[in-house]
Amino acid sequence: MLESMTKEYTPTIGLEIHAELATKTKMFCRCLNNPDAKMANAHVCPVCMGHPGTLPTINKEAVKSVLKIGLAVGGALADKTNFDRKNYFYPDIPKAYQISQYKRPLVSNGSLAGVALTRIHLEEDTARSSHDTGKVSLVDFNRSGLPLMELVTEPVIKSGEEAMMFATELQLLLRTLGVAHANMEKGEMRVEANISVSNSDKLGVKVEVKNLNSFKSVGRAIDYEIKRHRALLSEGKEIIQETRGWDEVGQKTFSQRSKENAHDYRYFPDPDLPPLELSKVPDLSHDVLRKELPELPWVTRERYINAFGMSVNNANLLLSNRALASFTEEVSKQLKSDKQKKLALNYVTSDLVGLIKKEDTSESREYEIPETITVDSFVELIEMIDSGDLSSRGAKDTLSLMYGKGGSAKSIAESNGFIQKNDIEELTKVVKTAISENKQVVEEYLSGKESALQFLVGQCMKATKGTASPPLLIKLLKENIK
Repeated sequence: MLESMTKEYTPTIGLEIHAELATKTKMFCRCLNNPDAKMANAHVCPVCMGHPGTLPTINKEAVKSVLKIGLAVGGALADKTNFDRKNYFYPDIPKAYQISQYKRPLVSNGSLAGVALTRIHLEEDTARSSHDTGKVSLVDFNRSGLPLMELVTEPVIKSGEEAMMFATELQLLLRTLGVAHANMEKGEMRVEANISVSNSDKLGVKVEVKNLNSFKSVGRAIDYEIKRHRALLSEGKEIIQETRGWDEVGQKTFSQRSKENAHDYRYFPDPDLPPLELSKVPDLSHDVLRKELPELPWVTRERYINAFGMSVNNANLLLSNRALASFTEEVSKQLKSDKQKKLALNYVTSDLVGLIKKEDTSESREYEIPETITVDSFVELIEMIDSGDLSSRGAKDTLSLMYGKGGSAKSIAESNGFIQKNDIEELTKVVKTAISENKQVVEEYLSGKESALQFLVGQCMKATKGTASPPLLIKLLKENIK
């Protein structure tokens, strides 16, 4: 009975996503944009600390970054815009207000991954609080004042999976444009989900789940809230408008505080920052910005899939990792055949990424190519695989040594005995020995047991320490058994 009732309730989800922009300096001062500095409070000044009498100045590069995002998603770019003060007290807000945008954002409307957008605006980030330091809480203001993009979607998303797909596509776009690193584990991109469930045309009571810092958490938190809302409504209970957090260990949300409305923040225009007339800034014109846009990720994805027969997952892997994509493109340019290019893509997205992941298993980090792996050495590796000089096992072992110590693929393979032996006379001796020492297995093969042949190949590979060519061994075994 309960199950049939809950099916009547339809979820509606809107997302608010914050991403730290990768500018050199903070949003309103010249302090270094380096929230990961090892020393706490190393990059602070009177402006970003909100001291009386200081005057903020607008970071032009941050404005440009948001306008580029707006163009990429087909949004309407503002001609006139201004910054507002969003007033609230919290220990990580040094001024007791946050400089943000309210009525006149930089970008309005647009769409991404089939999801309609409401707005994209610019504000400053908060500091970082630590509550696991004993009896006191500590605040590091290195992050305070960083340029922060906030993107708000229309309430048109219907599931946790759809929300995950949207967040992933946004991360791809930010990295492709080069405006943000958007590593979720480091807090560089944070998702907040507004969720309501209703069995009518009207939206239900909205609950916000804050600071989701992984794609999996986004999906799981939303799906948990949908189930919680449906269960409460089916029992005739009331949904409370509130802000909730996500418990990763318990895989459930928990109440944090009652939800504020816009009037609670007492927005008003910042008196220290003049309104911006973007049409009067030549290098922020639409034409200039369009010329600076790279190939957008959905275009690149289609090119990868069509040109290399690549899976969507592997295409997205390259798209979300600029260094990896650039490396792959450079390798591809030097290879002669489509076969070699497909081999290279396979070894990049599986073996090379596998080696990188051993050092860092973060879900959304950007992979960096180590200095030990050069384009030339990787091209040499692929050419050796294609020519038959390296088996799959030999290629993996060669790449592993290249990754650890560097050097040319050929010299590593030769010095470690990975080069496949293709000497017919020498391999024939190995094959004959395997046949004479495994007569029962030979009989099984002759009686139709194909797996027996693979056993004999294994014996030959063992005898040659993995340096023989398996296809050649199969050919020689069949000839000599006959």
